[in-house]
Amino acid sequence: MSTSTSLGVEDLGSAAQRERRKRMLDATIALAAEGGFDAVQMRAVAERADVALGTLYRYFPSKIHLLVSCMAREFDSSTRRLIDAPIPGDDAAERVIYVLRNSGRGLQVNRKVADALTRAFMFADASVKSEIHVVGELLSAIVTAAMDPDRAGEPTERDRAVARIIGDVWLSALVAWVTGRMNGRETAAYMDEAVRIVLGSSSPN
Repeated sequence: MSTSTSLGVEDLGSAAQRERRKRMLDATIALAAEGGFDAVQMRAVAERADVALGTLYRYFPSKIHLLVSCMAREFDSSTRRLIDAPIPGDDAAERVIYVLRNSGRGLQVNRKVADALTRAFMFADASVKSEIHVVGELLSAIVTAAMDPDRAGEPTERDRAVARIIGDVWLSALVAWVTGRMNGRETAAYMDEAVRIVLGSSSPN
């Protein structure tokens, strides 16, 4: 199972392998919650997940692969939860603002986890492009679903482009928040304004 990219659930053939992968990701989040980015060490993850260090490396080639995969899992969970329920809002901007505020809940609950996952995203190089792509696609799926929840069929190329822009701004705002350049209120206001500008909606009175 040696690979230069992380093994996703779809790559694993047995329930035992999928459970093992889940334990590795759970252990990563637990360590990040305790001590942030620096606390996530491959040996510590392997010990907490009760797997051999070599097994961990076969699933995740590096700490960065592991942390970005945790971010992808968080967004996958958020995507399923948000898209499966009616999205409130009178226009596209209101709906997109709603899903962005409610996506990535794990990133918002614990600042140390948010810091660890965001730093991994910032430090990722070309070897992590598959995992980065997964995060981008999930974020795009959340945004395009909110833009037009009644859409039949696939989003248009324009809608995908708009979603990518909003996703890039969201990630930029997340970096500003975890590095202390903006507080939570400022981050939310910045994202609200950015979404309304991109989608051509006026701010509420």
